Amino acid sequence: MKVERKSDHPVGDAACKASTGRTLAEWFKLLDRHGGIEAGRRELGRWLVNDRKVDPWWSATLINEFEIARGALEKDGRPRGYTICATKSIKADAAACYAAFATARALDAWYGKNNDLRLVEGGTWRNADGNRATIRKVNANKSIRLIADDAGLTTPAPMEIKFAPSGAKCCVMVTIERLQTRAEADGLRRAWGEALERLKAMLEG
Repeated sequence: MKVERKSDHPVGDAACKASTGRTLAEWFKLLDRHGGIEAGRRELGRWLVNDRKVDPWWSATLINEFEIARGALEKDGRPRGYTICATKSIKADAAACYAAFATARALDAWYGKNNDLRLVEGGTWRNADGNRATIRKVNANKSIRLIADDAGLTTPAPMEIKFAPSGAKCCVMVTIERLQTRAEADGLRRAWGEALERLKAMLEG
């Protein structure tokens, strides 16, 4: 799966003011007044989107940049970062969707070429596009937990793939956390969105 690490929009004062009407620093002052870091991401995001009518992309960006500016770090000394989620509803059962992730041969058909996979706890997943991960936990037909360590990532990122059946369909959901830059987050969101489209076309074709 090829990933272009490029943000959807520039992250800076000029772009922020053009899109939201205020610079980053001006938003940071308003966020401080609304409770600051202690208010929590959920409340700050709700306030930006619902009360201030800020686009969700900019809301997430403002909160992340605000945390960095105020020195809010996790126990590992890094910012909490961005979380992305890509989902696709597929006309197939959970077992069929899971099977598409379960072997290198299956992954080669839609994810990318030359996959090398050992789908067990402590196993690894890598391919020719530079996608790399360590398998943390496997719950067949339900979920796969990994640590993504793609070439070019700032730091390894927790990742989960869920298979949620719904009638005759299955929702495949890919969540990746602790992404340290907007470019990493947007690039992976786009790439996984395209990959899941290929998976859907394969399983429904």
